[in-house]
Amino acid sequence: MLNLFAKNKPAQRLDDLKRLLLFVDLNTREMKIVDGFMHERSYLKDEVIFDEGEEGQAIYFILAGKVLICHQGESESPIATLERGNFFGELALLDDAPRSAQARAGGNCTLAVFFRGDFLGLMNSHAVIASKIALQLARHLGMRLRSIVHSEQEIGEQVHP
Repeated sequence: MLNLFAKNKPAQRLDDLKRLLLFVDLNTREMKIVDGFMHERSYLKDEVIFDEGEEGQAIYFILAGKVLICHQGESESPIATLERGNFFGELALLDDAPRSAQARAGGNCTLAVFFRGDFLGLMNSHAVIASKIALQLARHLGMRLRSIVHSEQEIGEQVHP
């Protein structure tokens, strides 16, 4: 019985990953290839996933639990609380700039980790798949940028009616 459960775990992870925005354009075969590049990690409540200022090296997908995004030493007032189905640290796929915030386990959590080196390997071995992911990443970042600009415009209108 235990062996059957172990075999279902990767299938569940694949199902979880297929629901994410970055992988929406991938078919099942392509998704299995991407899953082969993923690394699964578990974190205990309050464990630091990465620190603010640390070089970004991976994007993280939340498979179970929750993650707090906060400034160093301010986990009691997080910038964001992310749960299953969300991802974070996506800029690390594009560059090695320092992290702008800390990521900390808000409870016991399981994450799928996609390292930049693995993404570059995917680009070399499966360029079409990597380009589909990169396009979705660009769309995601564009939506986030437009959201920030829109929020700033609303704040400006409130300050200067």
